[in-house]
Amino acid sequence: MEKIKVGSVSYLNARPLLYGLQRSEELMQQMELIEEYPAKIGGMLIEGSIDVGLVPVAVIPKMKDWHIISDYCIGATGDVASVCLFSEVPVEQIETVLLDYQSRTSVNLCKVLLKHHWKIQPRIVETTGEDYRSKITGTTAGVVIGDRALEQRLVSPYIYDLATEWRKMTGLPFVFAAWIANKPLPESFVAQFNKANGIGFAHLEEIIAANPFPVYDLHKYYTENISYDLTEEKRKGLKLYIEYLRQMEESKKLAV
Repeated sequence: MEKIKVGSVSYLNARPLLYGLQRSEELMQQMELIEEYPAKIGGMLIEGSIDVGLVPVAVIPKMKDWHIISDYCIGATGDVASVCLFSEVPVEQIETVLLDYQSRTSVNLCKVLLKHHWKIQPRIVETTGEDYRSKITGTTAGVVIGDRALEQRLVSPYIYDLATEWRKMTGLPFVFAAWIANKPLPESFVAQFNKANGIGFAHLEEIIAANPFPVYDLHKYYTENISYDLTEEKRKGLKLYIEYLRQMEESKKLAV
């Protein structure tokens, strides 16, 4: 039988979800696991080189067929800590925003917030693979995500947490990534996969010990910042965000 190709983001925030998958012999016999940065995994899902991925939800409008296959996600009900707009000046003084090439969901969320929440129109610059964090100076701000964002928290005096700002604007939590398939998958696999997703939460201390990260408290990150349950409120937030994406698509401002 051909293995189901599964893609996952390679950041620390995915470790609790991957813990049970990687320790299930039965599941690992059925699947091939690939880890990459979010935008790369999203592109692989769209093009069909993987069957399911823990991908930025901004891929959804670009997919002909999509299925959320798990009750778990990477979301936030308040500060997410690792998806932020960093700056040396207050947001109203920002003139340029550098966008992180690693996640379309985060950069498009920032675009939504710039327009509808902060109501400012800075110059937008897409980055293309380099480490641009040293350019976050003066009136040039930058969206940084993932483990690098946790590092940037020690550098930038102004930190605008995008999940918190979304909550201020909408009253809803935010979903950054979900397990999305580009085709129907066997029900038995989906059930096993979903169950395995939850195993890591009983082993957080083991996960933290295996992934030393001195710049940020990972126990706080896993238990207070990231909210992993894909609740009905999160689905409402996701639906609203997708609507904003569709509006952006119509105005040709959606990141590609």
